[in-house]
Amino acid sequence: MKLDTNLGVDFGASFSKIIETAQRAERNGYDCLWSSETTHDPFWPLMIAAEHTTKLNLGTSIAVAFARSPTTLAHLAWDAQSASNGRFILGLGTQIKPHIERRFGMVWDHPAPRLREYILAIRALWDSWQTGAPLNFRGEFFKLTLMTPFFNPGPIAHPAIPIYIAGVNEHLCQLAGELCDGFHVHPFHTPKYLAEYVLPNIDLGAHKAGRTRAACAITTSVFAIAGDTPEERAASRAAVRQQISFYASTPSYRVVMDLHGWADAALQLGALASKARWAEMPAVITDDMLAVFAEEGAWAELPAKIARRYAGLLDRVALYVPQTPEAEATVARGFVHG
Repeated sequence: MKLDTNLGVDFGASFSKIIETAQRAERNGYDCLWSSETTHDPFWPLMIAAEHTTKLNLGTSIAVAFARSPTTLAHLAWDAQSASNGRFILGLGTQIKPHIERRFGMVWDHPAPRLREYILAIRALWDSWQTGAPLNFRGEFFKLTLMTPFFNPGPIAHPAIPIYIAGVNEHLCQLAGELCDGFHVHPFHTPKYLAEYVLPNIDLGAHKAGRTRAACAITTSVFAIAGDTPEERAASRAAVRQQISFYASTPSYRVVMDLHGWADAALQLGALASKARWAEMPAVITDDMLAVFAEEGAWAELPAKIARRYAGLLDRVALYVPQTPEAEATVARGFVHG
């Protein structure tokens, strides 16, 4: 199981913070630095990180596919792969309908079939650039038939760019198994959900394509109630409970709650969220629920506990919770070198 880390969402335009975070992760032995698309674009921080590291893999977790054309995203990934000398991982997500239509002003329909075709279109572009073959991709959602020399970036040294996708429900799990190099499991998950829902659907997709499940790496960020003092643990517990209550209120994530028989709690949380009663939501998440969603321990204890919790379920893992540089080093020592 590989140990990854996240850039976080509060780096702003601080080049120095990006460089410091990336170099520290590489020094500590982390495998990959993931950048998310929340308050900032996910690609440009990785380009900076690429210039200041030599071994660390760099990936988007995630970039919103439907906010961009396949050609735009193919160019971004091609450049990131070239700049990092083959260390880039393209992680894609669909986002949900309100964000695509109301935040990005783009089209939302048939997300799983559209994403499938999107991936094939990107790979057709990459093949055209690498081999010089004419671009001739014709699908239900995308038609790409024009690539003149002026707009062709040409071949690169490492053209095999891994594609990961993110999802919660069965169709995207199956698409990952069929077509992708990896699958980003949502942080809102449990070991039961991984074992009984995600992995069987990955297997179904892989079988359809004549692949094995091993062809698709399973990765996620995991919740942890972490701290070396009771006060730290209490603060962490409150923050994790709040975040889980927010995710559990989202209708498209209901499958996780339903699997555990917590449908009533999910409905209650959804009703509170619809009235913006955010402060009342954490109380709906009981201690028993919290223990299912999150591992708890001192920083030095977490690596062994997480490894046991996810043995046979994950290929790579990162912590969802913020970490100080000291905590990052402690986790790395226990996980990577322990």
